[in-house]
Amino acid sequence: MNHSSDQSGRLPAAFLRPGSSSFTEFVREYSPDVLPAARVLPAGALPGGGPGAGEAPHATTIVALVFADGVVMAGDRRATAGPMIAQRDITKVFQTDEHSCAGIAGVAGLAVEMIRLFQVELEHFEKLEGTLMSFEGKANRLSTMIRGNLGLAMQGLAVVPLFAGYDLDAGRGRIVGYDVTGGRSEERDHHTVGSGSIFARGALKKLYRPGMSEAETVRVAVEALWDAADDDSATGGPDLLRKIWPVVGVVTAAGFRKVPDAELEPVVEAVVAGRRGNPGGNPGITGQEA
Repeated sequence: MNHSSDQSGRLPAAFLRPGSSSFTEFVREYSPDVLPAARVLPAGALPGGGPGAGEAPHATTIVALVFADGVVMAGDRRATAGPMIAQRDITKVFQTDEHSCAGIAGVAGLAVEMIRLFQVELEHFEKLEGTLMSFEGKANRLSTMIRGNLGLAMQGLAVVPLFAGYDLDAGRGRIVGYDVTGGRSEERDHHTVGSGSIFARGALKKLYRPGMSEAETVRVAVEALWDAADDDSATGGPDLLRKIWPVVGVVTAAGFRKVPDAELEPVVEAVVAGRRGNPGGNPGITGQEA
């Protein structure tokens, strides 16, 4: 954000005046043109109408699961632009504060900008108020930001994040899903977003059990992403040759933790081994029996 100061080097009065604890509201008042939602597409830049929204890289698929000590969120690494693979190792799961994370689906560039702005929003609130925002407050703030993008969404540049975290007040993991208008809904046990979500959700219905351990939940998340990649061309499966694994985040009362690749690799290899001769993942069939 550009701002000017007087010859004494002082910041403009807007930066010194007490106001809302919302960073987004401050920017909307002081310099609204820098917000992602303020962008205007050029004529003809609509899906199917030549260069523009139709060829902007899109990100899918995200899964989130509640487990005994918190919540796990995982995302595949592929971004597509039409029928082309735009990027093989995009990051779609982000830590948003000490006890929450968000996954992105939709137009990748706008989605990443929205999550970065959301991260600043939460940090700004914490600095001004001297306390962490409640889980409900965080979910509502993200809903407002999605609603602010509705104009671009109606032009084909939709962003639909998935939000999850550990609710310190309730003492449990929680998941919140959104629609393109910013409407939010609390999701029980697990949820998915993105083009491969229908296939990932089917896998979660068969594999998920309440009260699973962190390790079991991470394994189920990887299995669900595998099933999504198996049927959805926009979702990328684990890349054994390039050693590109899903991004997996875990949030508990202790905070956010990104599962390191060294820890995730044997999980992916176990999933791949279990699918040899049994690509559908039928638990009643082993690779030796196939």
